[in-house]
Amino acid sequence: MAPKLVFVLPIVLLGWAFQAILQPPPTKLCGSPGGPPLTSPRIKLRDGRYLAYREDGVQKDKARYKIITIHAFDSTKDIPLPVSKVLVEELGIYLLAFDRAGYGESDPNPKRDVKSEALDIEELADQLELGQRFYVLGTSMGGYSVWGCLQLAGAALVVPVINYWWPSFPAELSKQAFKKQVVPEQRTLWIAHNVPSLLYLWMTQKWLPSSAAAMHHPEIFSKHDLEVLQKMMTMPRTMENKSRQQGTYESIHRDLLVAFGRWEFDPMNITDPFPQNEGSVHIWQGYEDRLVIVELQRYISKKLPWIKYHEVPEGGHMFMLVDGWTDRILKALLVGEEPSAV
Repeated sequence: MAPKLVFVLPIVLLGWAFQAILQPPPTKLCGSPGGPPLTSPRIKLRDGRYLAYREDGVQKDKARYKIITIHAFDSTKDIPLPVSKVLVEELGIYLLAFDRAGYGESDPNPKRDVKSEALDIEELADQLELGQRFYVLGTSMGGYSVWGCLQLAGAALVVPVINYWWPSFPAELSKQAFKKQVVPEQRTLWIAHNVPSLLYLWMTQKWLPSSAAAMHHPEIFSKHDLEVLQKMMTMPRTMENKSRQQGTYESIHRDLLVAFGRWEFDPMNITDPFPQNEGSVHIWQGYEDRLVIVELQRYISKKLPWIKYHEVPEGGHMFMLVDGWTDRILKALLVGEEPSAV
């Protein structure tokens, strides 16, 4: 027995140590002892989780248009949509933002996937009585949530994240686009897709750079993006970004796992949700975007010709944050006004 114990014990201890390294720490739930405080209204979902939200724009009962906005990677509902108050009042727009699962003040969802994100939006709309027709606007990482809930009044996907492993992409096209990412991002996305159990270890190790997006590395920003960042730095900072306050794993790490994991469906097999032109779907893409590669976005628009595709020649990943672009995006979505300079 003793020789066996001497042999087995180190293996067991090594297994426990390895599991501890791979296992992310417990989430700090909002409102729990020692956790972040609750400051926002929330709804209780069917599975018992809570979803935090924020209302803006005109009063809901007086609105002509109701829009659910879906925040980007490492962001929250509290980062305001840069739309002019003049347009909001003119068109009568009610805006509903929410923290996606694990972000801000919304409970994490260990089973989060593209479908669950769409169901969260559906429940939010039902509980807040938005009615049968409303719009969704997803930005960057928030775009993957939109693919699961297109059959509404309409949808806008602004620089929406693309999964390089969607089956409909030609292998060579996807490979070439993937190589345009900076090397640390390539490694991170490859791990998220192929070895998801190692993502937490990869994102927290200190020997090699991991996700350039998570670290806001300058290499991921185009010239236009850097100009946008400079403009934003001159503006007064009115709020703290609380995207990771419940923990990085259930917020930004889980986002990477879902967006670049194995989807339950291929978006390029979706049929036109508005065959009678009772609504529309738009994709907005910056030509100079270094995070979402324009060639893949163009391919999607050709495969799905019912999508209205808009390409901003000098735009980077952050083009909608300045120069009135959000107003143009909303006008195109809500009233069909084609923007100039696109």
